[in-house]
Amino acid sequence: MMVPPLSQRPVTDEDEEQFRAESAPRKYTLRRRWADYRAEVKARRPKGARARARAWLHVEPFYWGMRVVYVALFAGAVFAVYINGVAEGWWPAWGDKPTTAATPTPPINPTPSVSATASTEAAMSGGYQIGPDGVLVRPAEHAASTYTKPELPEEAKENTERGAELAAEHYLALEIYAWNTGDTQPFIDMSDSSSHFAESFTNAIEALYSNGWTYGNQLTITRVVSVAPVTDPKWNAQPNTIGVSFQVVSNDGITCAGQRIINKDYEYSSRITLFMTWKDERWVATQGSTEADSE
Repeated sequence: MMVPPLSQRPVTDEDEEQFRAESAPRKYTLRRRWADYRAEVKARRPKGARARARAWLHVEPFYWGMRVVYVALFAGAVFAVYINGVAEGWWPAWGDKPTTAATPTPPINPTPSVSATASTEAAMSGGYQIGPDGVLVRPAEHAASTYTKPELPEEAKENTERGAELAAEHYLALEIYAWNTGDTQPFIDMSDSSSHFAESFTNAIEALYSNGWTYGNQLTITRVVSVAPVTDPKWNAQPNTIGVSFQVVSNDGITCAGQRIINKDYEYSSRITLFMTWKDERWVATQGSTEADSE
């Protein structure tokens, strides 16, 4: 019987069904592969604990080398963690015994009594410590020693109107120095004994420092109003007197009177006039006055 070629052979329904089944892609997923692998491994695994141990020991040298490498890596990681813990103080080194210094103990603070608490509260007032004399202690950063005594300019030693002007500026600087330090002697030395202006300021400063202190006192000359000889008899000025008038801005700073703090840390304007008299080859302040600024 002669078999016709495939191109001439009629295709039946069974042939077509078989062709489709054989040519269709197989659905073999990763999950299926893993399940087959586990089933194969489980089927090859020896039965019983002794048989498994014998099988684990009797392996090829390559696998023994891999096991040694894994163990060495694990031991190295554990040792690294141990060394880091000792360095950071998480635990003591192996064999070290903790000493008393290595184990800090909390300080033992006895409970303050009522009298101790009361004395501590009484030693403070408004954030300032009360000194043994009953006056608030002056802050160290604003101590009198932090202020420098003004130096008289050389030109202020000349018998000229410019010399009188500079001497008057220096005189006001000595006044501010006296307020901030309590040292009134330089201010007194440049004042005439007949000056009521100097006497009033000196008495006020000395009275303040007998029971307190002040700091932050400032004065800035903003304008020289006039510099001229005083010749009018109505001023009752001494011979060789130059009148110097300044426009100034002042700040009285912080003042302590006993245990009371007075805050006058703000600026205000005024006009100060000084009579500077040339006596004994130097300028002396013989009179002075202060007027509130009307501008």
